[in-house]
Amino acid sequence: MDRVTKLASQRAVVIFSMSSCCMCHTVTRLFRELGVNPTVVELDEDPRGKEMEKALARLLGRSPAVPAVFIGGRLVGSTDKVMSLHLGGNLVPLLRNAGALWV
Repeated sequence: MDRVTKLASQRAVVIFSMSSCCMCHTVTRLFRELGVNPTVVELDEDPRGKEMEKALARLLGRSPAVPAVFIGGRLVGSTDKVMSLHLGGNLVPLLRNAGALWV
């Protein structure tokens, strides 16, 4: 859990992902198209990935634990929560407040 918290707090937007997960790619692409350069942590390519995946599953209360999106060091959630924020017009202000967007 400590590693997840540390990584999540180091950048404005952190996405915990799996390289083979299509929803992870979708969420990452959304952020990039909005002009955000998220830090993407590929759990299947990290030596401590399984440990982080278990911690994220506990935080999210579900499995699979990816994508798990943190903005400003706070857990936002998975694809459904990110898309809900985006469609409701609340994602961009959240990104601005976290310093992930300048415009």
